[in-house]
Amino acid sequence: MSRAKFASLLLGALLAVAPGLVLRAETATPQSVGLSSERLQRVHELVDRTIAAGEISGAVTLVARNGQVAYLEAQGVMDLATKKPMRPDSMFRLASMSKPVAAVAILMLAEEGKVRLSDPVSKFTPAYANLEVAIEKPAAPGPGGPPAAAPAGPGAPPPAFYTVPATRQITVLDLLTHTSGLMSGRMGNSGGNAAFTQRHELGLKWVEQLDKSALEFQPGTRWAYSAVAGFDALAHIAEIAAGQEYSAFLQQRLFGPLGMRDVTFWPSTEQRSRLATVYQRRDGKLVASDDPDSMSGQKYHGGGGGLMATAETYAQFAMMLANGGELNGVRILSPRTVELMGSAFIPSTLPGRTAGEGYGLGVRVVTDSAARGTWLSEGSFGWSGAYGTHFWADPKENLVGIVLAQTSSRAFLSDFENAVMQALVE
Repeated sequence: MSRAKFASLLLGALLAVAPGLVLRAETATPQSVGLSSERLQRVHELVDRTIAAGEISGAVTLVARNGQVAYLEAQGVMDLATKKPMRPDSMFRLASMSKPVAAVAILMLAEEGKVRLSDPVSKFTPAYANLEVAIEKPAAPGPGGPPAAAPAGPGAPPPAFYTVPATRQITVLDLLTHTSGLMSGRMGNSGGNAAFTQRHELGLKWVEQLDKSALEFQPGTRWAYSAVAGFDALAHIAEIAAGQEYSAFLQQRLFGPLGMRDVTFWPSTEQRSRLATVYQRRDGKLVASDDPDSMSGQKYHGGGGGLMATAETYAQFAMMLANGGELNGVRILSPRTVELMGSAFIPSTLPGRTAGEGYGLGVRVVTDSAARGTWLSEGSFGWSGAYGTHFWADPKENLVGIVLAQTSSRAFLSDFENAVMQALVE
């Protein structure tokens, strides 16, 4: 395929939005922002191969540089049963890609002096003042041998444990960096799990009951992912500090100013018509696993997950981060705050972390490209979602990469990163 023809296809994809919808992001040709059209073709080929292999049903991929979208393409289908083609404006369940949004909300409030990263969480939720830490009891020794290891994995019962007082209170920073121990594993979560089931009735107030759930470890001693509780607690703090509902704060202070028109916790009828189906791989096949109850309800709008958006809409957020907190004349954060967000507060050497990856404030941070085995620039940061969504922002190159799919495939996401970085020529 010629350079001219491929560039034409790219621009056609950029403009192929539904009638009545306006693409808000500025667009550019790949060459004008230092990207190779021929090399971006490899992204297209990668997605085609991944679809053909039955790993995903489809995907929307986006690459932006210097605040301009240079590549946006939809491939495959939104739903295998109906064969509805994927669209550039398809909606996706972002899952944990909601977490960087919550982190930005907290950092905005920190800039205003309404929250300190060093604040104990009990300042906002008093029940957190006297948390306990779960200590696993040694297993009983087997006949003539050492203690048997407790079973692990999905569905395994929690090990027997006793509790001791936490050596210190958990802080806002602990929540942002997944070092709090709050519902991070198997032990002591029965109380928290019971509260979580009431989230659609309680909204974010469900986290006020987490004093009934023991921490998994002493605060700050390791990194362990708190899939929901930690960032829901942050969203609850944002509500209290801002004096308004979390979703309203996001719309007024973040989504609206950045022109993020297609992002929601509760999709409209029209947005649902563009919502890609979630799939799991079972016995080599993609099986639909959509559960209407998994959608955030009209009352529960979480910080740990629940947002739905298009690639172009999320790109507004990611481009703001890559550009030092500002986009199209709208400043959300100071450059220093974005730098802080992408700093490795948690080194790759802390138990629980991955080689070459530190952890910042709501985002993974590339600290050593060689150790990670990646083409991403050191200092790049971003996060992924359980359903197959992924993004990163590269402040060094003012570059953003986004891939939205609805089936998880780590190899595919890694290959996408590398293909994008190999398209940089200036």
